[in-house]
Amino acid sequence: IKYSLSTSVFLRLGLIKQKRGWIIRGAFWFKSLFVRKVIPRKDAHSHLLAKKEDNNLYKIQFHNVKPECLDAYNQLCEDVLPSIHTDPEYPCELVGTWNTWYGEQDQAVHLWRYRGGYPALTEVMNKLRQNKKFMEYRNERGKMLLSRRNQLLLEFSFWNEPVPRPGPNIYELRSYQLRVTLFYELQNWARAIEIRQQNQEAVGGFFSQIGSLYTVHHLWAYKDLQSREDTRNAAWQRDGWDEVVYYTVPLIQHMESRIMIPMKTSPLK
Repeated sequence: IKYSLSTSVFLRLGLIKQKRGWIIRGAFWFKSLFVRKVIPRKDAHSHLLAKKEDNNLYKIQFHNVKPECLDAYNQLCEDVLPSIHTDPEYPCELVGTWNTWYGEQDQAVHLWRYRGGYPALTEVMNKLRQNKKFMEYRNERGKMLLSRRNQLLLEFSFWNEPVPRPGPNIYELRSYQLRVTLFYELQNWARAIEIRQQNQEAVGGFFSQIGSLYTVHHLWAYKDLQSREDTRNAAWQRDGWDEVVYYTVPLIQHMESRIMIPMKTSPLK
């Protein structure tokens, strides 16, 4: 800081003039104008944003299928996955299973729920290794895939739990890569969900725990593409929606939208 700053300025700020001590104090004050103060947190974001009343863990799988194998892949999934979903020995449920219609082509998306969190996930994995039918499914599936990836997710406290719904519907999975330093400001999205729940199009909202981090997924259901367009346009007519968009857009680094069609055995029709 330069000496040209007048002594009276620092005196008005309540600084003590003790030879050159006031310059040092003034320098710290001047620097503080440009330093963003960080409020210390007492808990992990998973505890601050996730539901408290349950211990559900979700897994989302993205399978990129060889184009010539897509029909065979779908049939294989329809033959095997429902048996895991309905077996009480496995503490997991198939929430939904889809093919991407618009977005990445020749792709399947599966969403699983594990009631009991990580212990339930571990139990299911151990049991599936002993399941001959599932291991045959995995081997056959591997021949059909170009690549695959998954994420472990928690559910936002301000979203309803996904439940089976009748169809026919199309589904939109909107995925957001967020800025790390702004992740904790996601509560602003709670207002958006409250506004959008009025037409029952909101299915589920999740954030990543393992896999690509600081990722958020919103799952929506619509009758068709025109219904999606009308519903999204109608949101702008509701009080508060423009403000929600204003505060949430700066959180986002990258976003992606998939339009998906449910497979025949998907609980979300």
